[in-house]
Amino acid sequence: MDALEMLKEKNWAVIGASIDKSKFSYKIPKILKEKGYKVYLINPKYDEIEGQKVYNNLKEVPGKIDAIDMIVNPKFAKGYLEEAKQLGIKNIFFQPGSFDKSLEKILEDSNFNVVNDCVYRRLNK
Repeated sequence: MDALEMLKEKNWAVIGASIDKSKFSYKIPKILKEKGYKVYLINPKYDEIEGQKVYNNLKEVPGKIDAIDMIVNPKFAKGYLEEAKQLGIKNIFFQPGSFDKSLEKILEDSNFNVVNDCVYRRLNK
């Protein structure tokens, strides 16, 4: 699956969402919402960002998740990938810097659809 195909999915969880307006972890959920996506924010550091509830993990999300945008250090990504596997979420979009070789084994074992690209760049055209 390529980036454009994955972006057809409409229910996204953004892992690593931030309150820092200068970071892509703030900009990406914002542009997804502007483009009509349902967005769930995931970050155990926050209870809410600009009035939107932030979940500690994927299991807390009450709605359907079609795709995950991973915006965290790869050392944190593994736990979220395990959770995605348990929940049957197949589409994983890795932002630059969120993927490394340590994740390859779990990705192979889980049959995820994986994209390494930038959601913001893809939607900001």
